[in-house]
Amino acid sequence: MSDLAQPGVSAPPHDPRRAEVWHTAVICLLLIALYYLVPVEPGVTGLHRAVRAVITTVGVVLIAAMVLRQIRRQITADSSDVRLTRLAITLVGGVTAFALADLVISSSDPDQFVDLTTKTDALYFAIGTLTTIGYGDVHAQGQLARAAVCVQMVFSVGVLATGASLLVKRWTEQASRQAAPSRRR
Repeated sequence: MSDLAQPGVSAPPHDPRRAEVWHTAVICLLLIALYYLVPVEPGVTGLHRAVRAVITTVGVVLIAAMVLRQIRRQITADSSDVRLTRLAITLVGGVTAFALADLVISSSDPDQFVDLTTKTDALYFAIGTLTTIGYGDVHAQGQLARAAVCVQMVFSVGVLATGASLLVKRWTEQASRQAAPSRRR
């Protein structure tokens, strides 16, 4: 008989914060898995290329709107009522949306990017652009790619970086509040 089934022994308390973090991690991993599952075949021309460009643009705009909405909520919300997990999920969605946009451009015209041929290359490039590291091994070469990367850089600095810094700030505040009662004892 296990300890949990014995009379008088209660189950360990459920930690909703831990459950929420796990839930967020699972959703972020699912977003990345979905990114890898979206079909983006090279050599598409004509109507397929136009439809793909429209869908990619709409996706990036929707992600941008979601990130802005979450940042606005984080700024205006009472710090005790902040759901950081939504912001984290939205930020991962933003990175994967830009990676997908870069990949669509590259697969539609391979001369637009240097060495961007796989989904991992695109994700690597999107994260490198977001973090402003830019190793130079993968880079925009064509005018369309450079225009898309300019939008990505402005979005990254203006929105994603703000969201990420706000996320870290709120997590730090929450950790400090949680540690404060234990210091008073």
